Amino acid sequence: MKRRIAIFTDEPGWQGARLREALGARGCESRCVALAEGGLQMAGEPAVVRIPGFEPELPDGAFVRGVPPGTLEEVIFHLNVLHALQAIGVPVYNDGRAIERSVDKAITTLKLAQAGLPVPATWVTRDPMHAWSVMLKEHMAGHTLVCKPLFGSQGEGVVRIGPDTPLPDSEPYNGVYYLQRYLDRGEGQWHDWRVVVGGGRAVAATRGRGQRWVEKGGAG
Repeated sequence: MKRRIAIFTDEPGWQGARLREALGARGCESRCVALAEGGLQMAGEPAVVRIPGFEPELPDGAFVRGVPPGTLEEVIFHLNVLHALQAIGVPVYNDGRAIERSVDKAITTLKLAQAGLPVPATWVTRDPMHAWSVMLKEHMAGHTLVCKPLFGSQGEGVVRIGPDTPLPDSEPYNGVYYLQRYLDRGEGQWHDWRVVVGGGRAVAATRGRGQRWVEKGGAG
């Protein structure tokens, strides 16, 4: 009997297609489903997780491509579904704890720094006066800052703050300033690593090269 795998994603795209292809090559059936469509049920019987397309039984495993944005309650709900799946014995990759640590830029940066990996100088604060003070000191030292949403990806909402740029309003950042020192490595001179970890060890990695800053919202 083939194992059934749930792929949690709102936008399957080519990545979802490749995942389904890879799982199929290993004898698994898979289905892409939005995490927001799942749910919990505790009603006079053993607690269950409801995953559309997998009723009445749960999938044999789940692969998380992404957790959709939303209010604090919505994000916690999505994570609760992942935690509940693991609690009843369904393997989840990436699990809820990994998502909690990686979706939040502040915790990700803290974890990297604690592991001894170099990170840009970073400040996280809700106090606009503190953010303004950091910006002033950095500019006086000849540095440029980058302001980013605490949760986000693909360069959305990323703003570079130069000497003649005012501190952005905090509302688009939900009241939290995540500020980093901008590192200009020159055209095509920087790259990042994407490392896949399984069972506590790195099993694969890719290196991506970038372009210079793109003013429309982030780095290329």
